[in-house]
Amino acid sequence: MIIHSAQFIKSAPKLSDCPAADYPEFALIGRSNVGKSSLINMLTQTKNLAKSSTIPGKTQLLNYFLINQSRYLVDLPWYGYAKYSKKQRADWINTMQDYLINRSTLQTVFLLIDGSIPPQNIDLDFIYMLKQSNIAFDIIISKIDKSNQKNLHKNITLLQLRIKDILWYLPNMFKISNTKSRWREPILDYINQKLIT
Repeated sequence: MIIHSAQFIKSAPKLSDCPAADYPEFALIGRSNVGKSSLINMLTQTKNLAKSSTIPGKTQLLNYFLINQSRYLVDLPWYGYAKYSKKQRADWINTMQDYLINRSTLQTVFLLIDGSIPPQNIDLDFIYMLKQSNIAFDIIISKIDKSNQKNLHKNITLLQLRIKDILWYLPNMFKISNTKSRWREPILDYINQKLIT
């Protein structure tokens, strides 16, 4: 898929504030600082389309990016960061679940998982929630350039084993490096294929 245009549309605090469900949507979610904003910028080859931050948990809204005037990338609220109050976290979790379960144009969820560290229980808990809610998802292994190949392979292998304890299958897995653009093509091709099948 060749990206001809990419633009930020809006930030929605809840499902009812999202844009009209006119285009298919591909959501990105993951723990704070896993690299969602960097991924959006890398996929679209637009330096500051999504705002990266060194502050964990900055994404608190559903952020919509329109690609080629025909599909959305949706940056969803993070999960798993404890700086904010229980009520704030509960509100964001409810918003996220409402979107994931009820958004009719959602095609798949791309779950970003940090490949530079071993699998985290909070990521596995989220996979279990997706399974229980019957929500389609794929996995993007981020930060593959932050670890040597031996540790990266070890972390991914362990992740696959842990996922098999939850699911009867392994979801699609993509690797991503924000410094090497060759990793973007398989994800873009996959998105395009989802729209023509």
